[in-house]
Amino acid sequence: MLKNVSKMLALTLTLSGSGLAFAVDKVHFQLDWLPGGDKAPVYVGIQQGFFADEDLEVKISSSRGSTDALTKIATGQAEMGSADIGALMAARAQDTLPISAVYMIFNQAPHAFFMLDSSDITSMTDIAGKKVATSPFTSSNAFMPLVLRANNMPADAVTLTKSDPGALGPMLMTGNTDAIIAWVTNIALFQAQAASAGKNIRVLPWSSAGLELYSSAIVGSDKFLKDRPEVAKRFMKAYVKSLHFTRDNPEQAAADLHAMVPDIDPAVATAQIRDTMTLVFNDLSEKDGLGVMTPERVAQTWTYVAEANELAESSLDPETVVNRTFIPE
Repeated sequence: MLKNVSKMLALTLTLSGSGLAFAVDKVHFQLDWLPGGDKAPVYVGIQQGFFADEDLEVKISSSRGSTDALTKIATGQAEMGSADIGALMAARAQDTLPISAVYMIFNQAPHAFFMLDSSDITSMTDIAGKKVATSPFTSSNAFMPLVLRANNMPADAVTLTKSDPGALGPMLMTGNTDAIIAWVTNIALFQAQAASAGKNIRVLPWSSAGLELYSSAIVGSDKFLKDRPEVAKRFMKAYVKSLHFTRDNPEQAAADLHAMVPDIDPAVATAQIRDTMTLVFNDLSEKDGLGVMTPERVAQTWTYVAEANELAESSLDPETVVNRTFIPE
């Protein structure tokens, strides 16, 4: 009897040592942009072992905007990722896209105008007649006419120039544009660029100027969610742990990000994380719950998205893009 127990123990140890005892599920996570402080939680999940605790091995890839990320997930290059829920809605209204939003990261819109603090642009209406630079990839471009209209300005109130994302900061610092369009998650990045030129920036968030809608969400391939629901649930459980850790430990979260992406400045990433967390943890998350997508705000978001993309509201039931099954308790 003892001999048999010894053999079984030896076999178990052998299997454990060979990696056969515990199966690890692999998940490819597709960012909707380049790595930065706003993307820190998924890196934290790897570095702090939250994904490993759920027997998950997570791979991260970057992209150039939500449309790019959604395309890669839809074509099976990744199982889950981050994307603007508005981009997902617009895509679903025009074509069959087998992807659903499973968790809301930013319950407030991150879009904003950035200008130097020496500028005479001190309120939203001051942007009229100014030169504004933006990235051709950002979802902000579709919403800008709505913000202008909400503040009694025509859609062509500004002269818009589309430039490479890396050129926006230098254009602002050198006076080649009066303002740029960027996300509030990048305040620290542009402030660092301004400081190196002996200047400071001012930010006018669109969420304070009438644009109230959901933004960045965790999305998943419908096939993955259907075929491997337990893997998706474990991923989300670990991700939410990472969100809380990132909020409570911004310096360590930035260090975790820097460990995996050495080109990122930890000090800038720390400031980006602090700016980002206000879009995640706020009065709305306190009222509705972290990650929750209420039917009312989902519908409101679709109203904005439909108008911004000149789509009929009847072209989509916005509830069809949402799968609330994977929001952790």
